[in-house]
Amino acid sequence: MKVKDFKHERRGVPHLKVFGKGGKIRYVPLHPAASGLIGDYLEVAGHGADDTGALFRPLRNNCTTGGLEKAITPDAVYKLVRQNSAALGFTIGAHALRATAAANALDHQADIAKVQEWLGHANIATTRIYDHRKTRPEDSPTFKGAY
Repeated sequence: MKVKDFKHERRGVPHLKVFGKGGKIRYVPLHPAASGLIGDYLEVAGHGADDTGALFRPLRNNCTTGGLEKAITPDAVYKLVRQNSAALGFTIGAHALRATAAANALDHQADIAKVQEWLGHANIATTRIYDHRKTRPEDSPTFKGAY
């Protein structure tokens, strides 16, 4: 992801331009809190004006070393999530964050088709893996009817 991929807006809402599997491009709405944190990161890191450079960069690849085009690797993201979660007393991987976000959205009544699009799933059956509402009795059709 490039810095310019963070600078998209649709109908006044910040969006990330995300490149998925198979070269698919989608625009994902960015929560204002996340947008603010990324903006703060870019300010501190000092590369917010480098639109064609990598959005997230390793510390050893900062402005002072000259290698602005290199992005943090997926392996580095995985290690960061593992290290930071371990420091908090539990250990998870980066995919667990994605799964938790999907399950949380569905638990809070997000439309499953929109969650499917958000995650970039080609098949809604894949998104249903994260839908735990079917196991809650209060969400059963039994309680949805008027008697």
